[in-house]
Amino acid sequence: MADAATENTPQSLASPSAPPVGVRFAMSSHPGRIRSDNQDACAAAPGRGIFVVCDGMGGAAAGEIASKLAADAFLETASLSTTEPVPLEDAATVTSTADCPKIQLERAVAAANRAVYQRSERYRALRGMGTTLVAALIHSSGAGCSAWTANVGDSRCYLLRDKLLRQLTSDHSVVEEQIRAGILSREQAEFSPVRNVITRAVGTQSEVAADIREHPLRSGDILLLASDGLTRELHDEDIASILVLSSSLDAGSKALVQAANAHGGRDNITVLLIARD
Repeated sequence: MADAATENTPQSLASPSAPPVGVRFAMSSHPGRIRSDNQDACAAAPGRGIFVVCDGMGGAAAGEIASKLAADAFLETASLSTTEPVPLEDAATVTSTADCPKIQLERAVAAANRAVYQRSERYRALRGMGTTLVAALIHSSGAGCSAWTANVGDSRCYLLRDKLLRQLTSDHSVVEEQIRAGILSREQAEFSPVRNVITRAVGTQSEVAADIREHPLRSGDILLLASDGLTRELHDEDIASILVLSSSLDAGSKALVQAANAHGGRDNITVLLIARD
């Protein structure tokens, strides 16, 4: 799904992103112990190093529709080669081939937002549906290997390195804004009555801005993409311990879901793990 051509001739990026080398992944998703439906969605194009998790919201089946639409549109658009034409309004921001992943992710988030928003505008029963989105694009270049992350809402990306877990993304939520403003502590935020209220989502408006950042990767690093059904139930220390003790990525993804369910399972739980060898 390429961007529509502008009146002027689009420019092209100098070279495509190199495919990731030595990347493994595993993903697990579960409705949890309270809900009968699963409004999460996860998808991957491992050959292109693209991974995404979405957590839908909306009445009836709207949340499930939103998350699947967003994940599919994101994956399709992010999978396009970065040698595809870049609109002139974006070209000024492209200073080198290192900017290719940023442009890929911006296009992919825009496509996901457009897919959900247009569907909700077309069908009255789907009005107001939306979804969070967190994604990783693994990019190899002469300078090494990096993970480019994109996020909208409160689904998160973490990095496990040397047995320590670090959150790479920042939530778009009311409590996160209150924490940054010094109104709440992290501990107080866990019990806030508005802890589930997000300030940004894919598909609820005609446009949305994602936070996009680059993170260098080392051999042995593990990335975790997760919906808040995991992070509401487990502390970061618990997540790190489970990952460190797991015999494989598949075992780790399943163990995280099982642990979240054991701690209540009050929401859908989705886990996607990516390892660099």
